[in-house]
Amino acid sequence: MALPIIASYPFPDAGRLPANRVSWTVDPRRALLLVHDLQQHFLAAFPAGAPPLPGMLANTARLLARARRAGVPVVYSVQRGGQTPEERGLQLDFWGPGVADDPEALAIPDAVAPGPGDTLLTKWKYSAFVRTDLAERMREQGRDQLVIAGVYAHIGVMTTACDAWMRDIRAFVVADAVADFSREDHEMALRWAAGRCAVVTTTDEVVARL
Repeated sequence: MALPIIASYPFPDAGRLPANRVSWTVDPRRALLLVHDLQQHFLAAFPAGAPPLPGMLANTARLLARARRAGVPVVYSVQRGGQTPEERGLQLDFWGPGVADDPEALAIPDAVAPGPGDTLLTKWKYSAFVRTDLAERMREQGRDQLVIAGVYAHIGVMTTACDAWMRDIRAFVVADAVADFSREDHEMALRWAAGRCAVVTTTDEVVARL
């Protein structure tokens, strides 16, 4: 199964985000920003120049700029091109062979591209923690908060947030810096995260905290 063709949709209303079960707040001394899977392979499914893609990229760029100024570590999760069936595992059954070994498909848009000092993390499963050293990196840097931006909200973003919770890492899903297959999927991911494992927040709120 390949990625779907995604129709344009507006972001969920910032004034009507799901109620969070917890009152955690982002602390620049404790946070790490994860830019999740913003490779052209995944972004090409969205209609170019139509919501939610431009807004999501612009808000991610704002988070990046603020995090870097505040000294907050930035990690990018990226998938490797041309994965073997063994490397792909069960993702092969659900999503096919994955990203081609093609520089254009693997590229991250210039507006949100990695900068000096940022880390690129090869990601193998839905959660950015699985088969990576993300948890170890966070522990070594004294970070126990994970701010997440990127795609797709109801797959890797939500799963990574849940995995963070299981590791006693406080996750923050930035509602207007993630995007999904549809508004319904986007809203479901936010509701589930807010009720089960994370704080759902906005770019404005995170920038103000940082």
